[in-house]
Amino acid sequence: MKEIVGINHVGVRVTNLEQARTFYEQLGFVFIAGPVGPEPVAIMEHPSGININFILNADSEVSDNILVDRPERHPGYTHIALDVTDINVIEERVNQLDIKITEGPITLPDGGKMLFIRDPDMNVIEFHQNP
Repeated sequence: MKEIVGINHVGVRVTNLEQARTFYEQLGFVFIAGPVGPEPVAIMEHPSGININFILNADSEVSDNILVDRPERHPGYTHIALDVTDINVIEERVNQLDIKITEGPITLPDGGKMLFIRDPDMNVIEFHQNP
């Protein structure tokens, strides 16, 4: 459909709004609103225009990510990939924030680079530098 012009937001299920908010603020996201609606949902936005909706109904007893951490491969979205200008600066900043790098940095055959972290609810975030 040629009418699609971009991604409006990414929905991320979380257990605790304050914990998620604090984590994503470290990545530069700004709290906009919430909780609102029947789910409920809270909204954060990065100055780059990336918008995240936190769906505030995750089961706090679950300690892994069913899409990534289990041997069965369930269908679904596995991660968000954020374009970055300098993966080395991101790696340094993530380390300063004491956020565990779960994979990478990895250099791709085309020269692109990526590294992965997880938010407090085990949602996977990729930082991706194009070649």
